[in-house]
Amino acid sequence: MIALTVVAPAFAGRSQISNTGVVKSELGTREAVARLLMEQGPVTAAAVAAALELSGPAVRRHLDALIDDGEAEVRAAARRVHRGRGRPAKLYLLTDAGRARFGHGYDDLAVAALRYLAEHAGPAAVQDFAAHRVEELLGEGGKARVAAAEGLDARADVLADVLTARGYAAQMREAGAGVQLCQHHCPVAHVAAEFPALCEAETQAFAELLGTHVQRLATIARGDAACTTHVPLEIPQRSREGGSPYDDRS
Repeated sequence: MIALTVVAPAFAGRSQISNTGVVKSELGTREAVARLLMEQGPVTAAAVAAALELSGPAVRRHLDALIDDGEAEVRAAARRVHRGRGRPAKLYLLTDAGRARFGHGYDDLAVAALRYLAEHAGPAAVQDFAAHRVEELLGEGGKARVAAAEGLDARADVLADVLTARGYAAQMREAGAGVQLCQHHCPVAHVAAEFPALCEAETQAFAELLGTHVQRLATIARGDAACTTHVPLEIPQRSREGGSPYDDRS
């Protein structure tokens, strides 16, 4: 499985002060905290502290700063997640504004371009564009790497690796009789919120590449913490016989 690690920035020599008056080393640590929220959120402050080898007060200071800037938010943990007999632990994750620091540039231009395409060439043109984009995202090399892996779970693992290399902070998680492909970052989430064809084309490409039906459970574009795709490890009969993995969808 893909292991995502975040390394805390080194603190060497005297700290330098930026033009904003914030210590540069502090900015580096805040960047590391934000990246961990992106890759592993929703997550507790204690988990952030452990991953970055920081003290609890230091982590909470950075989390509070991110919240004050509108880049992070707090969610109540599920009832089963408790710290002993005390109150439920708080979970932290990035907001859309927080994700923007990792690559949401040109969103307005992309939305405007797709609106123009839909208006003048029709919805089919947008779907064709979405399919072409996924082809370019994965690339021939990435698709070859996935195809060369032996076993469905291995192919899914390699796919997560390919997506991570493309900036999607992906990882695999075991889930019952299958696995879940979790993408903790989506550079086109704002565009996909208006044009879900981008998500649909991505899901279809995953199914065709893995050779099995997959199910998209959540997307960042719809406000979820991550784009989550369920991959069953038992390949449907029609897929083994060469049919489309979508034949069995209801």
